Amino acid sequence: MIIFDLDGTLLDTIEDLHISLNYALKKHNFPLKTKQETTAMLGNGIDILVAKAINSNTTTPIFNSVFTTFKEYYSQHLNDNTAPYSQIIELLEHLKQQNIKTGIVSNKFDQGVKELHKKFFTNLIDYAQGVDENVQKKPSPDAIFAIIDKLNAKNEKNIFVGDSEVDIQTAHNANIPCISVSWGFKTKEFLIQHNASHIIDTPFELLDMIKKL
Repeated sequence: MIIFDLDGTLLDTIEDLHISLNYALKKHNFPLKTKQETTAMLGNGIDILVAKAINSNTTTPIFNSVFTTFKEYYSQHLNDNTAPYSQIIELLEHLKQQNIKTGIVSNKFDQGVKELHKKFFTNLIDYAQGVDENVQKKPSPDAIFAIIDKLNAKNEKNIFVGDSEVDIQTAHNANIPCISVSWGFKTKEFLIQHNASHIIDTPFELLDMIKKL
């Protein structure tokens, strides 16, 4: 089974995340962020994105206020500018034709993950799992294990595909191989510095890479 990260791997979500973050920052009188700054803060979930943006931890009253504003706005606008990366749909169609099971694991809240899955990948990816009360954020392997159980893939070769150092650590914690992608939110150099062992530059390179693992 091929398990994909969502943001920065399957979907280019940066514009909607950036707009939503700045909406919340402006409403609570914090300095706005550039898109480059927003991108650099991604990878550990939207709560950490907001915490970094306001230089706070996630237990303060001001964090709760800003995060609530962000999540409410983003929930209503997560499809405004978001779209799959080039060749992603064609890749998923090919995997489907080959009867290869697929899943999504994301640090986004589960409702948002399932909404994006429904909009873009309903007939292409078998199941999507975000963060909820029973599933911890990556780098916990909880969501990977949940999908493996859901799709009865315990005895199959399972591979995780993602764009960040968090995805590399998540795969390590789940004891499965990780294929890193260079078209997402982190650069190829960054991924190499964070122990990426397999990197692809275009979606269809995945087909050859999975044969080697």
